[in-house]
Amino acid sequence: MEKILYPLWKKSTQSTEGFSNDLLGPMSDKLIAAGVLKLKVCIVDEDVEIASPYRIEAHKPAMDAMVSLWLNSSVYRQPLEAILAQYTSRYDAYLVSESEPLVNSEHRVPLGKRTPGMNQIAFLKKPERLSYTQWLEIWQYSHAQIAIDIQSTFSYRQNLIVRPLNESAPAFDAIVEENFPAAAMGDRKAFYNAEGDQALYEQREQMMVESCMRFIDFDQIDCIPSSEYIIKE
Repeated sequence: MEKILYPLWKKSTQSTEGFSNDLLGPMSDKLIAAGVLKLKVCIVDEDVEIASPYRIEAHKPAMDAMVSLWLNSSVYRQPLEAILAQYTSRYDAYLVSESEPLVNSEHRVPLGKRTPGMNQIAFLKKPERLSYTQWLEIWQYSHAQIAIDIQSTFSYRQNLIVRPLNESAPAFDAIVEENFPAAAMGDRKAFYNAEGDQALYEQREQMMVESCMRFIDFDQIDCIPSSEYIIKE
């Protein structure tokens, strides 16, 4: 089984609501009918608007949604991409290797319903100052546990990019998905699981910044809040 991530951009004629309805309705139905094994849709919509001050957009225009799908082989993705093309102005495609250090066990909802809070999606590039091995060592064996320990994250997925699957896709090295509770969208203390404790919040934010600086160039990262819908699993 292989996982493919598809950042999507809506058509100029589509409203955010219309785009969302298309992705969660007919597009998802067609993808399932076409044989995807698992399907998730994340949409940048009004439900995560409160978190927009914390968006980071190094590569514009930022995506409007992202589809995660699993199939037996990426070789057979063309019919699926034909479906995506019906509802978008552009899509990128990345074959990824998924690691899930923190699995959502607390905020489960029925399939097709919105996961509480937000799914923060980050696109990462390896800094030139690090070898690939050094970069992975810092991120996966050090930073990941720090992030889990000092944030209110309830789900955390690391998607190492194996290769881009279309020519338009920027050369990222990884895509991160982190789920946070609703309170974290508009309250940084809640984001760092430090409600009511200003000193703890400041300490944890500083720890996070310092840890990220070890393996991220902040002028090369995109970080986009989204609403998550698990359609099929």
